Amino acid sequence: MSADPVVLQRVDGVLFATLNRPATRNALAPEVVDAMAAAVDQAADDPAVRALVLRGAGGFFCAGGNVGNFQARLDGQAGTDDPVAARNRVFGRFMQRLAALPVPVLAVVEGAAMGGGMGLACAADLVLATRDAKFALSETTLGIIPAQIAPFVVARVGLRAATRLGLTGERASGDLAERLGLVDALAEDGAALDTLLAQWLTRICTCAPGANRALKPLLRRCGREDEGMLLDEAARLFAACMRDEGAEGIAAFREKRAPVWARRFDASELPGDAA
Repeated sequence: MSADPVVLQRVDGVLFATLNRPATRNALAPEVVDAMAAAVDQAADDPAVRALVLRGAGGFFCAGGNVGNFQARLDGQAGTDDPVAARNRVFGRFMQRLAALPVPVLAVVEGAAMGGGMGLACAADLVLATRDAKFALSETTLGIIPAQIAPFVVARVGLRAATRLGLTGERASGDLAERLGLVDALAEDGAALDTLLAQWLTRICTCAPGANRALKPLLRRCGREDEGMLLDEAARLFAACMRDEGAEGIAAFREKRAPVWARRFDASELPGDAA
């Protein structure tokens, strides 16, 4: 069993990052967050990485913040450099980096995604889960708030659903989680979840890796910048893609063959439980 807080494994350009603290249900202790941040940086900086998959060891995605560390933070002196606020903001900066990653991010949820764990899922582009997996903004039941994950939850499920979940601590699973927009696709059990993941990775790897890296940041800018300036930049990106991977993609289409970047995945190829 690995002692690393996050275990990294790579399969044909897909980077698997598995939270590896099953004894605490993969709670987001500082060393776990730091290791996840390093994984995000690796995925961003390595052009050979085509997707990032987030999982949890021991059949549990993530229990959220490490409550055991909260008291130590409270013992620090509040003031201009409040240690509680400072550490909370560290997690928020990590969330920003995760959401801005230019490659597709998939969260694969078993057991539960609670609090900050649900935030991780909401920052992903695709969320796959077993039907009995639970999602909850549980912070308010502890007398605190989901401060750093709030923007990402709202971006994923909308203000109305985020308000419902945040102000009630309601646990959503199965059909409700899918209906609220927390989950993109459901599987009946862990084995079916691996099959589902392989299917989605195959779809992602049918797309050109450079085109995906260009498109995702462009989509995030839509609605936030001047439309004309954004479309000017989009035209330049289109031309760059056309002169690069586009030549191969068009040739493959005409020749009725798969492009050179296409890759099929099978559930048997996926990394096993890190724990």
